[in-house]
Amino acid sequence: MPTVLLTIAYDGTNYSGWQTQPNGLAVQQVVEEALKQLLGEQVQLRSSGRTDAGVHARAMPASFFTERVLPLQAYINGTNRFLPADIAVQDAHFVTDGFKPITAALAKRYRYTIVNTAIRSPLDRLYRWQVLEKLDLDAMRQAAAYFHGTHDFAAFRASNCVARTTVRRIDAVEIVRDGTTITIDVTGGGFLKYMVRVMAGTLVEIGRGRFQPERISWLLQHPDRKMAGVTAPACGLCLIEVFYPECTRL
Repeated sequence: MPTVLLTIAYDGTNYSGWQTQPNGLAVQQVVEEALKQLLGEQVQLRSSGRTDAGVHARAMPASFFTERVLPLQAYINGTNRFLPADIAVQDAHFVTDGFKPITAALAKRYRYTIVNTAIRSPLDRLYRWQVLEKLDLDAMRQAAAYFHGTHDFAAFRASNCVARTTVRRIDAVEIVRDGTTITIDVTGGGFLKYMVRVMAGTLVEIGRGRFQPERISWLLQHPDRKMAGVTAPACGLCLIEVFYPECTRL
C-alpha cells in the first residue's frame, strides 16, 4: 500500500484552518472529500502541522495511504477535479514507508506580508496586513537578528497554546521591502500557535517606534506574552515551504 505525499496550496480566507474540526469547514476536510471521490475510499491526511483560520499556504505537505496505485500525475489532476477554486494540489510523490510529514520535516518557512501605505488598499486586504504608519525597516531588521538561534518563545505564542515546550529554533528572519510591500520570511525548526504572527506584530511595533530593537532580546529572556506586540492578522501569513531530506522520496 503506497504512501503518497501531496503538496497543497490554498487560500485560507474561507476556512477555519487546515485541520478538520467540529465547528467550521477546514482545508483538510475538503481535500479528503476530494480524494474519496477520486479513489473510492476514505483516506486520512497527515500534514506537517496546521495553519490557523484565515492563514494561507503555498506548499502544505500532507501524506496518505491508499489501496489504489495511480500515476503521480493522476493524484494531482484527479484530486484537483473535485476541489474548489481556492484549493489545489501542486505536486505528488511516493515516499518511504512510515513517513510522517510532521516529524520528518527539517524546517519550515513562513512569509508574513505587509502593505505599508498611508491609504488603505482594498485589493490587498485578504492577503496582506495593511499598516498605514511608515515603518523603520532598519530597526525591524536589527530586532529580527535577535530571533536567530534556539530560544524560549513563550512570549510569542497564543494564550491558549498547549505545546509541551516553548523552546524553538529559528534559522533565519529576512525582511525585504519592494515598493509598498514588506515581507518577513521566517525559517525555523517548528513554531508555536500564533508564533510567527506575534513575531511579525512585535517587529511592526518596533518599526512604528513603540519598542526599541532590544525588546526582542528582553522578551526571549522574559516569557511574558503581555509585553510583546500585537498578534498580526491571519490574512498576511502564508506557509511557503517545508523542507525534507531528499531520501524520503522514492
